[in-house]
Amino acid sequence: MKALIFAAGFGTRLKPLTDNKPKALVEVNGVPMLGLLIEKLKSFGFTEIVINVHHFAEMIKNYLNENNNFDIKIEISDESETLFDTGGGLIHAKRYLENTENFLIHNVDIFTDINLRKMMEFHKEKENLVSLAVKTRTSSKYLQFDEENLLCGWRDVKTGNKIIARDVDIANEFAFSGIHVVNSKIFDLIDKQGKFSIIPEYLRLAETEKIGAFVHNENLIIDIGKHETLKKVEELLKK
Repeated sequence: MKALIFAAGFGTRLKPLTDNKPKALVEVNGVPMLGLLIEKLKSFGFTEIVINVHHFAEMIKNYLNENNNFDIKIEISDESETLFDTGGGLIHAKRYLENTENFLIHNVDIFTDINLRKMMEFHKEKENLVSLAVKTRTSSKYLQFDEENLLCGWRDVKTGNKIIARDVDIANEFAFSGIHVVNSKIFDLIDKQGKFSIIPEYLRLAETEKIGAFVHNENLIIDIGKHETLKKVEELLKK
Protein backbone atom coordinates (compact mmCIF):
# COMPACT_ATOMS: atom_id res chain seq x y z
CA MET A 1 0.00 0.00 0.00
CA LYS A 2 1.07 3.56 -0.68
CA ALA A 3 0.56 6.77 1.31
CA LEU A 4 1.10 10.49 0.77
CA ILE A 5 2.09 12.49 3.84
CA PHE A 6 1.35 16.21 3.74
CA ALA A 7 4.39 17.64 5.56
CA ALA A 8 4.98 20.94 3.76
CA GLY A 9 3.31 23.33 6.21
CA PHE A 10 5.06 26.14 8.08
CA GLY A 11 3.85 25.08 11.52
CA THR A 12 3.00 28.64 12.48
CA ARG A 13 0.91 27.53 15.47
CA LEU A 14 3.95 25.73 16.91
CA LYS A 15 6.29 28.72 16.96
CA PRO A 16 8.93 29.13 18.35
CA LEU A 17 9.54 25.38 17.90
CA THR A 18 9.31 25.84 14.13
CA ASP A 19 11.60 28.87 13.92
CA ASN A 20 14.53 26.61 13.01
CA LYS A 21 12.92 23.35 11.92
CA PRO A 22 9.90 22.15 9.92
CA LYS A 23 6.71 21.18 11.71
CA ALA A 24 7.24 17.57 10.61
CA LEU A 25 10.40 17.39 12.74
CA VAL A 26 8.88 18.83 15.91
CA GLU A 27 9.39 16.12 18.51
CA VAL A 28 6.77 14.18 20.44
CA ASN A 29 8.56 12.80 23.51
CA GLY A 30 11.86 13.00 21.64
CA VAL A 31 10.66 11.52 18.34
CA PRO A 32 9.83 13.74 15.32
CA MET A 33 6.14 13.53 14.44
CA LEU A 34 7.12 12.49 10.90
CA GLY A 35 9.00 9.49 12.27
CA LEU A 36 6.04 8.48 14.43
CA LEU A 37 3.71 8.62 11.44
CA ILE A 38 6.05 6.66 9.15
CA GLU A 39 6.35 3.90 11.74
CA LYS A 40 2.57 3.83 12.17
CA LEU A 41 2.06 3.52 8.41
CA LYS A 42 4.58 0.70 8.30
CA SER A 43 2.73 -1.12 11.09
CA PHE A 44 -0.44 -1.11 8.97
CA GLY A 45 1.37 -2.56 5.96
CA PHE A 46 2.22 0.53 3.93
CA THR A 47 5.39 -0.12 1.94
CA GLU A 48 5.69 3.07 -0.13
CA ILE A 49 5.40 6.64 1.10
CA VAL A 50 5.47 9.99 -0.70
CA ILE A 51 6.20 13.08 1.41
CA ASN A 52 5.63 16.63 0.23
CA VAL A 53 8.10 19.17 1.60
CA HIS A 54 8.54 22.96 1.53
CA HIS A 55 9.51 24.65 4.82
CA PHE A 56 13.09 23.56 5.76
CA ALA A 57 12.79 20.87 3.07
CA GLU A 58 16.46 19.88 3.25
CA MET A 59 16.16 19.11 6.95
CA ILE A 60 13.40 16.60 6.23
CA LYS A 61 15.46 15.01 3.44
CA ASN A 62 18.46 14.76 5.77
CA TYR A 63 16.33 13.23 8.54
CA LEU A 64 15.08 10.55 6.16
CA ASN A 65 18.60 9.82 4.92
CA GLU A 66 19.94 9.55 8.47
CA ASN A 67 17.25 6.96 9.20
CA ASN A 68 17.82 5.02 5.96
CA ASN A 69 14.31 6.01 4.82
CA PHE A 70 12.98 3.82 7.65
CA ASP A 71 13.77 0.79 5.47
CA ILE A 72 10.90 1.40 3.06
CA LYS A 73 10.53 3.19 -0.27
CA ILE A 74 10.15 6.93 0.31
CA GLU A 75 9.88 9.55 -2.43
CA ILE A 76 9.92 13.32 -2.02
CA SER A 77 7.43 15.61 -3.74
CA ASP A 78 9.46 18.80 -3.54
CA GLU A 79 7.53 22.05 -3.16
CA SER A 80 10.56 24.09 -2.07
CA GLU A 81 9.90 26.83 -4.62
CA THR A 82 6.10 26.95 -4.30
CA LEU A 83 3.78 25.71 -1.57
CA PHE A 84 0.81 24.22 -3.40
CA ASP A 85 -1.72 23.63 -0.57
CA THR A 86 -3.57 20.30 -0.32
CA GLY A 87 -5.08 20.17 -3.80
CA GLY A 88 -2.03 21.48 -5.58
CA GLY A 89 0.15 19.24 -3.43
CA LEU A 90 -1.81 16.18 -4.54
CA ILE A 91 -1.52 17.13 -8.22
CA HIS A 92 2.19 17.93 -7.83
CA ALA A 93 2.71 14.39 -6.45
CA LYS A 94 0.75 12.81 -9.32
CA ARG A 95 3.77 11.13 -10.91
CA TYR A 96 4.36 9.13 -7.73
CA LEU A 97 0.72 8.12 -7.23
CA GLU A 98 -1.07 7.78 -10.57
CA ASN A 99 -0.09 4.13 -11.07
CA THR A 100 -1.47 3.11 -7.66
CA GLU A 101 -5.19 2.29 -7.70
CA ASN A 102 -5.90 3.58 -4.19
CA PHE A 103 -3.66 5.52 -1.82
CA LEU A 104 -3.91 7.12 1.62
CA ILE A 105 -3.35 10.80 2.36
CA HIS A 106 -2.42 11.67 5.96
CA ASN A 107 -1.56 15.07 7.45
CA VAL A 108 1.72 14.87 9.36
CA ASP A 109 0.28 16.64 12.41
CA ILE A 110 -2.64 14.27 13.00
CA PHE A 111 -2.37 11.80 15.88
CA THR A 112 -4.98 9.04 15.80
CA ASP A 113 -5.64 5.40 16.58
CA ILE A 114 -7.72 4.81 13.43
CA ASN A 115 -7.11 1.40 11.89
CA LEU A 116 -5.75 2.59 8.55
CA ARG A 117 -5.86 -0.86 7.00
CA LYS A 118 -9.56 -1.05 7.85
CA MET A 119 -10.08 2.36 6.26
CA MET A 120 -8.39 1.22 3.05
CA GLU A 121 -10.59 -1.89 2.97
CA PHE A 122 -13.72 0.20 3.59
CA HIS A 123 -12.80 2.48 0.67
CA LYS A 124 -12.38 -0.45 -1.71
CA GLU A 125 -15.62 -2.14 -0.59
CA LYS A 126 -17.62 1.05 -1.11
CA GLU A 127 -15.92 1.72 -4.47
CA ASN A 128 -15.62 5.39 -3.56
CA LEU A 129 -13.59 7.91 -5.49
CA VAL A 130 -12.59 9.37 -2.11
CA SER A 131 -13.23 8.23 1.46
CA LEU A 132 -12.90 10.92 4.14
CA ALA A 133 -12.15 10.11 7.78
CA VAL A 134 -14.71 12.12 9.76
CA LYS A 135 -15.96 12.32 13.32
CA THR A 136 -18.82 13.86 15.29
CA ARG A 137 -17.02 16.61 17.22
CA THR A 138 -17.00 20.37 17.65
CA SER A 139 -15.35 22.17 14.74
CA SER A 140 -15.30 25.54 12.99
CA LYS A 141 -16.04 23.84 9.67
CA TYR A 142 -18.21 20.84 8.86
CA LEU A 143 -18.53 18.47 5.93
CA GLN A 144 -22.11 17.46 5.20
CA PHE A 145 -23.22 13.99 4.11
CA ASP A 146 -26.53 12.53 2.93
CA GLU A 147 -28.33 9.48 4.38
CA GLU A 148 -25.96 7.18 2.47
CA ASN A 149 -22.96 9.03 3.97
CA LEU A 150 -21.98 10.58 0.64
CA LEU A 151 -20.58 14.12 0.60
CA CYS A 152 -23.17 16.75 -0.27
CA GLY A 153 -21.98 20.02 1.27
CA TRP A 154 -19.78 22.11 3.57
CA ARG A 155 -20.46 24.75 6.22
CA ASP A 156 -18.26 27.33 7.92
CA VAL A 157 -19.64 27.96 11.41
CA LYS A 158 -17.89 31.30 11.94
CA THR A 159 -18.78 32.97 8.62
CA GLY A 160 -21.98 31.12 7.82
CA ASN A 161 -20.67 30.35 4.34
CA LYS A 162 -21.95 27.17 2.73
CA ILE A 163 -21.15 25.10 -0.33
CA ILE A 164 -23.96 22.85 -1.53
CA ALA A 165 -22.84 20.04 -3.83
CA ARG A 166 -26.23 18.31 -3.91
CA ASP A 167 -29.61 19.19 -2.44
CA VAL A 168 -30.72 16.68 0.20
CA ASP A 169 -33.55 16.61 2.73
CA ILE A 170 -31.33 15.94 5.74
CA ALA A 171 -27.57 16.53 5.93
CA ASN A 172 -25.45 14.97 8.67
CA GLU A 173 -22.47 17.05 9.72
CA PHE A 174 -19.04 15.70 10.63
CA ALA A 175 -15.61 17.25 11.18
CA PHE A 176 -12.85 16.17 8.80
CA SER A 177 -9.92 14.37 10.41
CA GLY A 178 -7.18 15.13 7.87
CA ILE A 179 -7.01 11.56 6.56
CA HIS A 180 -8.44 10.42 3.23
CA VAL A 181 -8.21 7.49 0.82
CA VAL A 182 -8.22 8.40 -2.85
CA ASN A 183 -8.64 6.46 -6.08
CA SER A 184 -6.12 7.50 -8.72
CA LYS A 185 -8.98 8.17 -11.17
CA ILE A 186 -9.12 11.54 -9.46
CA PHE A 187 -6.18 12.71 -11.57
CA ASP A 188 -8.41 12.47 -14.64
CA LEU A 189 -11.11 14.54 -12.94
CA ILE A 190 -9.09 17.52 -11.67
CA ASP A 191 -7.58 19.83 -14.26
CA LYS A 192 -6.47 22.62 -11.91
CA GLN A 193 -2.80 23.45 -11.47
CA GLY A 194 -0.83 25.50 -8.98
CA LYS A 195 -1.96 26.32 -5.45
CA PHE A 196 -5.46 25.24 -4.39
CA SER A 197 -7.28 23.42 -1.59
CA ILE A 198 -8.60 19.90 -2.18
CA ILE A 199 -11.89 20.22 -0.26
CA PRO A 200 -13.60 22.54 -2.81
CA GLU A 201 -12.60 20.05 -5.52
CA TYR A 202 -14.10 17.19 -3.53
CA LEU A 203 -17.31 19.20 -3.22
CA ARG A 204 -17.37 19.83 -6.96
CA LEU A 205 -16.78 16.15 -7.70
CA ALA A 206 -19.43 15.13 -5.16
CA GLU A 207 -22.10 16.26 -7.62
CA THR A 208 -21.39 13.18 -9.76
CA GLU A 209 -18.86 10.99 -7.92
CA LYS A 210 -18.98 8.88 -4.74
CA ILE A 211 -17.13 10.73 -2.02
CA GLY A 212 -17.98 8.95 1.20
CA ALA A 213 -17.60 9.29 4.95
CA PHE A 214 -15.48 6.88 6.95
CA VAL A 215 -17.00 7.64 10.35
CA HIS A 216 -14.66 6.86 13.25
CA ASN A 217 -16.47 8.21 16.31
CA GLU A 218 -14.89 5.55 18.51
CA ASN A 219 -11.36 6.65 17.62
CA LEU A 220 -9.03 9.26 19.07
CA ILE A 221 -8.11 12.15 16.78
CA ILE A 222 -5.81 14.99 17.89
CA ASP A 223 -4.32 17.80 15.82
CA ILE A 224 -0.81 18.06 17.26
CA GLY A 225 0.00 21.20 15.31
CA LYS A 226 -0.63 23.29 18.44
CA HIS A 227 1.33 23.56 21.70
CA GLU A 228 -1.51 22.48 24.00
CA THR A 229 -2.45 19.42 21.95
CA LEU A 230 1.17 18.44 21.42
CA LYS A 231 1.59 18.34 25.21
CA LYS A 232 -1.63 16.34 25.52
CA VAL A 233 -0.35 13.63 23.17
CA GLU A 234 3.01 13.54 24.94
CA GLU A 235 1.19 12.83 28.21
CA LEU A 236 -0.97 10.15 26.54
CA LEU A 237 2.07 8.35 25.16
CA LYS A 238 3.77 8.34 28.56
CA LYS A 239 0.94 6.28 30.08
